[in-house]
Amino acid sequence: MSKELKIKLDSRSKLLRKNIVRALFSANRGHFGSSMSLVEILRVLYDDIIFFDYKNPKNEKRDRVILSKGHGCLALYSILADKKFFKMEEFDQFLKLNSILGGHPENDKVPGVEASTGALGHGLPIAVGIAISLKLKKSNSKVYVILGDGELNEGSNWEAMLSANKHKLNNLKIIIDYNKIQSYDFIKKVVDLEPLNKKFKNFGFEVSEVNGHNIKDLKKNFLKFQNQKIKKTSVTICHTIKGKGFKMAENNPEWHHKNNFTQKEKEMIKKS
Repeated sequence: MSKELKIKLDSRSKLLRKNIVRALFSANRGHFGSSMSLVEILRVLYDDIIFFDYKNPKNEKRDRVILSKGHGCLALYSILADKKFFKMEEFDQFLKLNSILGGHPENDKVPGVEASTGALGHGLPIAVGIAISLKLKKSNSKVYVILGDGELNEGSNWEAMLSANKHKLNNLKIIIDYNKIQSYDFIKKVVDLEPLNKKFKNFGFEVSEVNGHNIKDLKKNFLKFQNQKIKKTSVTICHTIKGKGFKMAENNPEWHHKNNFTQKEKEMIKKS
């Protein structure tokens, strides 16, 4: 699937990345590569799949999206601002004193953020609890939780999966941002996750794999979950490229997080 991931980005995907760069340049630091691999996943969810109400972010009928890999929050901020949850000008205050936009998303500060995440391994347990609650309330709302691949090293995820299987949470969609790099190195060198597909199947989940940058494929996959009457938890492994859209950052662990961008780095970003 590696060749397929080199899909060209359209104007909307570029615009959402431009918002991310605006925040990064304002703060002169942030999780660059970690955010860029997420853009299309979040874009499709908010453009085509979930029900949300930016005027009333706590609308009980809303679908829930939880970004468990909270360090990729700039991608979430970008789509939330695009959907009018808050003003674009907030990107100029990223990481500044009294800003609502921190380096990890906070539920009580940022409209549209469902859970405060960043301490990895927390998002899925929270999502499982919400999904159980919605089933008890006989709600038709669905829960989408996005995990990083490196985050799967956290044992709390696997405990939560056991619970999801026990409760047959067919209202829960687990989405893996599988960009093959965690923090400082490649997944295979740190803790190899393969065979990842089989691991999820052994938990009793419905598992699929998709190009995480292909809008049509993502939409088709997510719509299938939304419309299909399945009786178990659904997992989508999204094959992505860390730093997608910026040649110097793509598949480069050095761009996981950046502090104090050099002038040369800024020029490379602007030219990409």
